[in-house]
Amino acid sequence: MSASRSETTRPPDPESAHGADLLAALLDGMDAALCAFDADGVITHWNREAERILGWSADEAVGRRGFAGWAVRSADADEVHGRLMSAMGVPGRLVHEFALLRKDGGRVLVRTQSAGVRGADGGPAGVYCAFSEVHAQIDLERSIALSEALFDDALWGVVLVDVDLRPTVVNGHAARALGSGRTALLGRPLGETVVQGVEELEGALQHVLAEGAPRALAEQWVTLRTADGGERRRCWRSGFLRLASPLAEEPVPLGVGWLFQDVTEAKLAAQEADKLRFRSSQLHRAGRAAAECESPMEAATVCLDFALVGFADHALIDLVMGEPAPVAPYGVTGAGDGPPTRLVRVAATPGGSVGPCLPVAAGGIPVRYLEGHPALQAVARAGSVRASAPSGTLTTPTWSVSRQWPPDSVHALCTVLRSRGRTLGVVTFLRGASRPSFERPDAVYAEDVTARMAASLDLLDLFRPEA
Repeated sequence: MSASRSETTRPPDPESAHGADLLAALLDGMDAALCAFDADGVITHWNREAERILGWSADEAVGRRGFAGWAVRSADADEVHGRLMSAMGVPGRLVHEFALLRKDGGRVLVRTQSAGVRGADGGPAGVYCAFSEVHAQIDLERSIALSEALFDDALWGVVLVDVDLRPTVVNGHAARALGSGRTALLGRPLGETVVQGVEELEGALQHVLAEGAPRALAEQWVTLRTADGGERRRCWRSGFLRLASPLAEEPVPLGVGWLFQDVTEAKLAAQEADKLRFRSSQLHRAGRAAAECESPMEAATVCLDFALVGFADHALIDLVMGEPAPVAPYGVTGAGDGPPTRLVRVAATPGGSVGPCLPVAAGGIPVRYLEGHPALQAVARAGSVRASAPSGTLTTPTWSVSRQWPPDSVHALCTVLRSRGRTLGVVTFLRGASRPSFERPDAVYAEDVTARMAASLDLLDLFRPEA
């Protein structure tokens, strides 16, 4: 008896007490409500989240058998108790939805996940049940579903970058836009894919990390490296979100959510429409200004000055020396047999600076164009000829100087002056290295300009003094 008495009066084991305190702290710190039942259905654990949802404290809940008579209606008590305790006999977890009673008499719909607990001998020892309010669970599921949809089926590119500005998650749309696989981009610098524009992009991401998301979308032009070693230029309309941990007491940045859409085609179309409107306006203004000029040459140069704005850096006017001879109709290749064409420089813009097109001081001397010169080709074809310096010669003036053009010229467009079935001369438009090469739409615009100029220059003979 004395031995028995000594066992019952022995002080509690400090390690066991510490373990119980640790378990209680873990249970109370959980975000989900949790309760546990022994094999007889008696509640053994009840954490603070369960108390928050239902209003019953741990002292009021622990020791009760099931929820009957206090946390569930009597009519539902047997069904709820049976479904909860059935988890002891099946592997895995069971998910149920129940209507439980709050301490204040209100009802709350909860979603439970219950699983059996095994004893030391492997037999059923009880059930633990985690539960949360259904609307909170649905909100969580919606957030998860939204995340999965964004990273699988979204029409926008979605990229998550960490605080080091390296992608951590990339959806399929973004991977296709960047020209790489979803996993190939993870953890790698954006500069490996974005050739130009990466500084602006990383600057925007750093701003979001430091200051938060901007209020408006941003449009950025970038140049991407293609799989074949080439490059392609795209315009992305981007939005940014700063990601912060919801578990920290103070917002801790986890990275940036970057959402973007390729708007290249729309931007190019808008730019083309703006360019067409501007050029149409310039032609209209040029026509009104030329109509007020007394001299045909002045009318032609005024028209050319209006055309140069936003179109080219320099322009030259060369007229055919002597009486203009009929040549092949406009657009027909080949001018037939005859003496070589000689062109005379009559007007030009300043070679080293921006200025109006003015008559040259030493007019009347033929320009020494070599055979195959774009201006001579334009006369022979009675059409437009485009030319650009080879990529290796962009930094040297040899290419342009050898063609009697200003040294900074890199791209040229030669367009004939045609009036009354005759070729009067050639207008040469020149661009520097900072501008793109001339395209077919540029040639169409230049032809409209030179057609107006030719109508004025065809009147020169009428204004020349008689010998």
